[in-house]
Amino acid sequence: MYQSDWTPGAVTRLLNRWHARRAAFARAAAGFVSQPEPRTIGRVSRGRQLCAGNFMFAGHMIEAPGKSIWDLDPPDQAFLEELHGFTWLDDLAATGDAKARMNAQAWTEEWIARYGHGRGPGWMPDSAGRRLIRWINHAIFLLNAQDRQDAEAYYRSLGQQTIFLSRRWSATPSGVPRFEALTGLIYAGLALIGMEQHVAPATAALSKECEHQIDALGGISSRNPEALLEVFTLLNWATSALSEAGQIPPKSILSAIERIAPTLRALRHSDGSLARFHGGGKGLEGRLDHALAASGVRTPPGQGLAMGFSRLSAGRTSVIVDVAAPAHGAGEVNAHASTLAIEVTSGRRPLLVSCGSGAPFGAKWSRVGRATGSHSVLDIKGLSSSRFGERTWRNGGTRNVLTDVPKDVRMRQHGDEGGTGLIAGHDGYSAAFGLTHVRSIDLSVDGRSIAGDDTLATITPEDNKRFDKALDEAKLQGIPFQIHFHLHPDVDPNLDLGGAAISLVQKSGEIWVFRHDGASTLSLEPSVYLEKGRLKPRATKQIVLTAKALEYATRIRWTLAKAQDTPAHVRDLERDDSAYVI
Repeated sequence: MYQSDWTPGAVTRLLNRWHARRAAFARAAAGFVSQPEPRTIGRVSRGRQLCAGNFMFAGHMIEAPGKSIWDLDPPDQAFLEELHGFTWLDDLAATGDAKARMNAQAWTEEWIARYGHGRGPGWMPDSAGRRLIRWINHAIFLLNAQDRQDAEAYYRSLGQQTIFLSRRWSATPSGVPRFEALTGLIYAGLALIGMEQHVAPATAALSKECEHQIDALGGISSRNPEALLEVFTLLNWATSALSEAGQIPPKSILSAIERIAPTLRALRHSDGSLARFHGGGKGLEGRLDHALAASGVRTPPGQGLAMGFSRLSAGRTSVIVDVAAPAHGAGEVNAHASTLAIEVTSGRRPLLVSCGSGAPFGAKWSRVGRATGSHSVLDIKGLSSSRFGERTWRNGGTRNVLTDVPKDVRMRQHGDEGGTGLIAGHDGYSAAFGLTHVRSIDLSVDGRSIAGDDTLATITPEDNKRFDKALDEAKLQGIPFQIHFHLHPDVDPNLDLGGAAISLVQKSGEIWVFRHDGASTLSLEPSVYLEKGRLKPRATKQIVLTAKALEYATRIRWTLAKAQDTPAHVRDLERDDSAYVI
């Protein structure tokens, strides 16, 4: 029992707490070098919810009007981390009225009183980095009309957190958390009087992270588009802060920004949102465009893969396809079995989607969202193209990861005067069934028509043997498979032509029609849309093509095209800016 208590995770927490308490005796920051300018973006609707006592974090809602944010009983660790990261301060600042300011000031003062001596769960380097950025960004908002005692406590805590971060950033896991910790340290070192000695070491460390974590094509190992945007935004903030302080940002950081920008453009749908793969969401509205503009990088998307994704675009239609194996290593914790899955957006309206990350709704939904059947792609017998398994981590805990992923994933793009397209394949089902999934997607030059072709085929004599064995086990009745096409909740689907086609009506008035070649059974079935910021999954529908593989090659053709009477350009002014509380 004694040894089990001293896991690496427990030791890390103990060291974090020890350094936090040591930092409490350090010299306070004397003030700001210059007046900070806020760079983070919040939601007015979320700020109003907080002021009304509706606290929604990590998919949980606690209604506690008149109650302090620190008197809540957090339902899980994710909720707790969001509280102590202070990203909610962006929402209160966006609201900007007297009540929002009073809550922001009161809750910040209360955090200092309760946890400022190194106590509590907020002393993790990534949380401290997030918190420092918000406290500095919104300094004027927090200090307005405050007395000297409160201001001194605020500066003392800023100095303590900066010193803590300078000693513990290296304990943060690689990826977004470490980028957050280092950016927060650079931010604080540049903004606070007496903390400038921390800037150079943090900048050097951030440079190394850029070299090691961002590949030559501007991608990260997790293949999570939203995480890539988060890294990109943090690097933008760091370089802006350095430039404004009269320092030249290192070439490795600037080079990373230059590599990431075209990759993000390739992962951007026509409505400005990100493709929702591998645990990432669509991103806060406008944040991607703002980050790209702030970077100053105008490089367009390349012709090849962008972090393992391929983008087809024509007219007002964008198609993004996952054409690589899921992430391995640290990124496999949130990786999805989505190889060859597609997403389609027309204008400002998503059409075909992935169900998304279920992590905010608990472990069960997290696993559901990662399965192949939760993506717009083919699966065999309801099995995922990558297998799930448990893995024990250094801290003694276990996590559900992808332990067996496709080993051979290939893709070739093509284009001519008729449009653009690709053909890709993976061997994720080869070991079990001897079948390789090959998907062909063609987008017309005007963006009004998508032609798809899904084939299951054996490639080698060994594959033939595996297929024959699987067919024998099925008593020669065939190996069942389904092709899923998940619809966005705003799409209104209707079976037409006696069940031979499905019309898809968008809120903008656009009408798309889905048809198939008759070699499968067409049905309209329930699905879910897992969206960050909501309390529960949204009900939606999916188109499903069902068939059986009886031969060494089985081919299903389908099309998705705008109805003839749908104009090329639709005036679409309706916005979806809900408070995300349903």
